[in-house]
Amino acid sequence: MFGTFVSPRAAVENPFSYAPGSPERESLKSCLANLKKQEQDIPMYIGGEEIRTHKVLPIRPPHEKNHLLGHFHEGGKKQVREAIKAARSAKESWVSLGWEGRASVFLRAAELLRGPYRDKINAATMLGQSKNVWQAELDAACETIDFFRFNVGFYEKIMQEQPLSSSGIWNQLEYRPLEGFVLAITPFNFTSIAANLACAPALMGNVVVWKPAYSQIYSARVIMEVLQKAGLPDGVINLIYVEGEDLGEEVFSHPAFAGLHFTGSTAVFQQLWTTVGKKISTYQNYPRLVGETGGKDFIVAHPSAEEKSLITAIIRGGFEYQGQKCSAASRVYLPEGLWNRIKPLLLEEMDQLKIGSVEDFSCLINAVIHEQAYLRIMGYLKEARRDQQIKLLHGGDGDAKQGYFIQPTLFQTTNPEHKIMAEEIFGPVVTVYVYPEKEYSKILDQIDKTSPYGLTGAVFSRDRKAIQEARIKLRYAAGNLYINDKPTGAVVGEQPFGGARASGTNDKAGSRLNLLRWTSPRTIKENLLPPEQINYPFMS
Repeated sequence: MFGTFVSPRAAVENPFSYAPGSPERESLKSCLANLKKQEQDIPMYIGGEEIRTHKVLPIRPPHEKNHLLGHFHEGGKKQVREAIKAARSAKESWVSLGWEGRASVFLRAAELLRGPYRDKINAATMLGQSKNVWQAELDAACETIDFFRFNVGFYEKIMQEQPLSSSGIWNQLEYRPLEGFVLAITPFNFTSIAANLACAPALMGNVVVWKPAYSQIYSARVIMEVLQKAGLPDGVINLIYVEGEDLGEEVFSHPAFAGLHFTGSTAVFQQLWTTVGKKISTYQNYPRLVGETGGKDFIVAHPSAEEKSLITAIIRGGFEYQGQKCSAASRVYLPEGLWNRIKPLLLEEMDQLKIGSVEDFSCLINAVIHEQAYLRIMGYLKEARRDQQIKLLHGGDGDAKQGYFIQPTLFQTTNPEHKIMAEEIFGPVVTVYVYPEKEYSKILDQIDKTSPYGLTGAVFSRDRKAIQEARIKLRYAAGNLYINDKPTGAVVGEQPFGGARASGTNDKAGSRLNLLRWTSPRTIKENLLPPEQINYPFMS
């Protein structure tokens, strides 16, 4: 290309309100109704081809488990091998397209999602993953758009970072894609994360084998449709639906395996890391392992905290999307006096929470993702209700007749080191520990050591010294720390997201830091006037 190109300036996508009477509300409801009338036949996408194995599995809304949305075709080792082959075949032409050619694909995808595909990506996420309209809008539409736009801007800035050149020397830094292919393993809970895990490496010139969670395939198919419409070349991203064992046996034994982009459980990520470590001599290069895993996210309040904001943060941070966020608040630490004042108000607000279908826009709470999650969370609730160190304050029950509904549940514990304060539940469950009024400093130490995770946390206080103390003592307890706000809802370009400890590699999705992981930089030195004498002056 001839020219130095500047990408369109990225700006955060503003969400629609979907207020009663708004045109977007009526448009989305129409899309929901149309999708429910269809039974979709969802293939895999390998090398641009639609692959159907005729081994089909059903897709049903978690909140309406007897309704059939469609089927997807499950693959096996053969399809994994074909996806790897297709990706590698597409590599050279994708790289040679240049950064501006690759960027244009994702910028166009952002515009498609912003306009003609907004309803479809939101409706698919609502039906397939049981997200209410607001959660779907923030995730499937806005955050995916933001990832596509901002990643292009980050990429441009990365390439502008060049080394110094002395007189007579021209030094250059090339940001090459990794040598080989990247595996993206994506979760059910965020459509935007699924899109970004596959597309961020691809933007940087990599080719990708993408395995989504089975419970996210319904919206993953829409992402693939948008990418194809945007002009993504065949084979750059290959979407397959296979069991983990079949995937692992083929991918992690392949010499060209170059990287893993993962969001999921800590246990699975550690298992994958172990597998890669055992096979490290197999690979052409040391693979890049980027993972965002679990969280046991906290809210801690100083006695000076503002009460209404704190109540809102506990409910929104703990119960939105049924607590199925790695950033969801699940342990809360409150001083005794403040707790006595807000407890009746908090329980009163929880009484007002409505649970039901995503098609009922008055419901804040919908269903958990599937039967296995329902049974696991209900088992946890049953055990907690028998525990002498735990008191049930609200909820604690569920109903799976129509869908997998679990009441927003609030516990109180007398033991700050109880496992309910340390283990990730991944459901609508929040536990409160009440600490003595004058032991704020001690409770910060307790928060830091209780859980192995280090993802998100929130501090509520009007005392600046108390906020600063929390920032220092909780330095490694949260990769995203919120002051007087709930610990969820990171925005691309504003709050780069990720945590360390057992929560992942902290490579900060939504920033240039993540994109750098998908490059293999090369330094080039050109001597503009090469020396012609062997001896140095000191040798005279």
